[in-house]
Amino acid sequence: MISIIIPTYQPQDYLWQCLDSFAAQTLDKRLWELVVILNGCNEPWKQQIEAYKAIHSDMSMQIIQTDQAGVSNARNLGLDNAKGEYIGFVDDDDYVSPEYLEELANIATPQTIAASYTMAFDDKHNHIPYYVESTYHACARRGSVPYYVARKYFSGPWLKIIHRDIIGDRRFDTHFILGEDSLFMFLISDRMNQMSFTDQRAVYYRRMRPSSASRKLSWSQRAHNCKQLLHEYTHIYKNGEGYSFSFYITRILGLIHSVIQ
Repeated sequence: MISIIIPTYQPQDYLWQCLDSFAAQTLDKRLWELVVILNGCNEPWKQQIEAYKAIHSDMSMQIIQTDQAGVSNARNLGLDNAKGEYIGFVDDDDYVSPEYLEELANIATPQTIAASYTMAFDDKHNHIPYYVESTYHACARRGSVPYYVARKYFSGPWLKIIHRDIIGDRRFDTHFILGEDSLFMFLISDRMNQMSFTDQRAVYYRRMRPSSASRKLSWSQRAHNCKQLLHEYTHIYKNGEGYSFSFYITRILGLIHSVIQ
């Protein structure tokens, strides 16, 4: 029913916390799989992941190794190999609550994106403010909302499961090292409709690390990346059908805000 795609590069201890959180899922393990993509590296990490798989033989897990680096390439490989009717994405340094998959599965439909509650934390496991958390509280009480009402959920592919017909053959753009997550979500938004929310038992715990790619770019690099993204958003909007103009505008304003920040 569900494929969860997890890209990882030279994984550290946090990967095992992520995988352990899936080993503890309440949803029948016959109904979902993990697709772990080891990108841009090989041993000893591949052997370690295979050893984990052997210990947790009750959990369906594909392990794909590629020498090509990049999270977008890894996610695309995951999409190409996923068997599930629904697709979810999880970063290797994040983890989920035991009820995560079961609660998402209970509300997902081919036309409805199922989204979970979320909390963010730092490396010392201190709870830190996260803008998506406030969106959950604003929207979850309404049960189901048009996807663009919960637009902050579409800054990236996490926190949700999406029917594979919505994704189709669209893939992450490997030309971008920053902003590719939001771009992909906009690319598939022409087939989106409603969004429903789990209760707060289903939690996606998002780790905020200071070593993220965005912090390593200079202002000029960020500005150039923004310019290229603006062009791509506009190209998608003008050459497609079914894209929301208001959603397009929020993506453009978000880009400009990120450069100013």
